[in-house]
Amino acid sequence: MPKPRSLSPEQARRIALHAQGFGAKDRSTPVNRGHLRRLVRRLHILQLDSVPVIIRTQYMPGFSRLGAYDPTLLDDIAYRHDDWFEAFVHEASLVPVEDEPLFRFMKERASNGETWGGLVKLAKQESAYIADVLQEVADRGPIKANELTDPRPREGEWWGSRSIGTLALDYLFRIGAVGIRRVGNFEKEFDLLERIVPTDVVNQPTPSQDDALKELLVRSAAAHGIGTGPCLTDYFRLPKRAVKPLFAELVEDGRLLVVDTPGTTRETYLHPDAVVPRSMHARALLSPFDPLVWHRDRGSWLFDFDYRIEIYVPKPKRKYGYYVLPFLLGDEIVGRCDLKTDRNDGVLRLLGAFAEPGIDEDAIAADLAAELQQLATMVGVDQISVDCRGRLADGVKSALT
Repeated sequence: MPKPRSLSPEQARRIALHAQGFGAKDRSTPVNRGHLRRLVRRLHILQLDSVPVIIRTQYMPGFSRLGAYDPTLLDDIAYRHDDWFEAFVHEASLVPVEDEPLFRFMKERASNGETWGGLVKLAKQESAYIADVLQEVADRGPIKANELTDPRPREGEWWGSRSIGTLALDYLFRIGAVGIRRVGNFEKEFDLLERIVPTDVVNQPTPSQDDALKELLVRSAAAHGIGTGPCLTDYFRLPKRAVKPLFAELVEDGRLLVVDTPGTTRETYLHPDAVVPRSMHARALLSPFDPLVWHRDRGSWLFDFDYRIEIYVPKPKRKYGYYVLPFLLGDEIVGRCDLKTDRNDGVLRLLGAFAEPGIDEDAIAADLAAELQQLATMVGVDQISVDCRGRLADGVKSALT
């Protein structure tokens, strides 16, 4: 067996950033639908999240790679033109409609009880009601949960705060019977999946689970450029036991390459088409749910970046803040910012600014200020307020003024 190719840490980072679409476009130029469509084909997935502390997270990967744009462009592609559909892969996410056959095995697993336990319990106890809900979606869809003829308020503590009708629709979504479009203030409208995914895609044969898993692992490698087994598995949240034996087959088939990379003791895989740029001049604030930083172990060995989302950490125990965005500069993550959009006052508030160990605050302050100005444009506010202290914050404030 030939000796694996060796990569330096800098090469590995540049491969990863290029694969994720950084440096592919001048972020000062306008963004159009074509840019967003090409980016999602490259990433294969956009995670959704309902917390709009700065802006809803699905808009941020496009901003970080392409520049400021009108968020309605993304909404139009996803929910008006149905280029993408919502699926529960790496949490609730948008994926291209043509990829629907690859995720059918997940729906089959959910149908067999491999999903949230509360929904499994619901399916057993309320099968007739769920069938009625599906029929109502077929007859009246698109429809919101609160528009069901019998939405059924919750009964019993284990149901949580949602109605049984909402849970029934969630179950039907997990098993692939219904799809979701978002309207208004991120509200869900449910419709039959075949009314969202084109008929020619729905009629395609279903690949075997192994074939689907292999293809998704290869796509994860293409989107990452380079990654360990756990990293590639996590991209689409694939079943760990099922994918573990597939890596050797993909290497044998030449669809993945094994490489030596400093920083991790795990076997590392390179996509055969991965590009190694000579340099990388990225500058971006990243959503906490950006695919570049999804996998925490990857952030550690690839970027020497220890990251934890502290939304659910009690305030006195937070180290950096409530909603903290990593700051990418060149081919390194050099800092992080606690940020909040104050829409009432039209202000983007910098609540905390932190340089990573070994990074000179003065060397990155002007770039961070410029990036904050772009983010303010993206979220539609006119001002940036530096509501924190420290050398980096002072440098940002000086650069802004």
